[in-house]
Amino acid sequence: MSKAVESAAPARRENILRRLDPWVLPWADTPYGTPALAIISFAESSFFPIPPDVLQIALSVSQPRRSYYYAAVSAVASVCGGVAGYYIGAMFWTVMSSFFFNYVPGFSAENFAKVQGAYHGNAFLAIFAAAFTPIPYKVFTIAAGVFQVPLGTLILASALGRSGRFFLVATVIFFFGEQAKRFLEKYFELATLVLCALGVGGFLAIKYLVH
Repeated sequence: MSKAVESAAPARRENILRRLDPWVLPWADTPYGTPALAIISFAESSFFPIPPDVLQIALSVSQPRRSYYYAAVSAVASVCGGVAGYYIGAMFWTVMSSFFFNYVPGFSAENFAKVQGAYHGNAFLAIFAAAFTPIPYKVFTIAAGVFQVPLGTLILASALGRSGRFFLVATVIFFFGEQAKRFLEKYFELATLVLCALGVGGFLAIKYLVH
């Protein structure tokens, strides 16, 4: 992963599951859990600060057999939200930039400069890394529109990264249930970073073999 991508990662945060439990988890006990998951996944890709993993894990723990269904909801809604973020950057950035820089966590002129540098290096890997890890994905989706990254690159990299992240969570929950929840509460960010490194290594290996 390029240094520009790594430097765009936020400082270590307190555990995301514990931080957001009081706001998000009550949705898991209502009939509106799945729609709420879709809405949060969509909105988090452009402006919303709460990651959908929290609600996805809660829903999956309550119904492990539906873990992959919840992962699919998260992935599809998140990629669609990423496309919405792309068009915010491509069409409305001049009038909306002050709102994002002032009110949306992760947005700053410094971060945008770092993302632009990452896009000049390898836009696909930059978006994939942001989609898979705790790096703020929303910054990359909007910046993709601002810096005119091809929409197809955003969609493909986002689909792979977001699906990999959410289906990984689903697989762990499906097989290990409540034990998995306790593990993810403690090691979620470390696990995604390690697996992202493995994924990037796989892409580099494929590129080497092709040449």
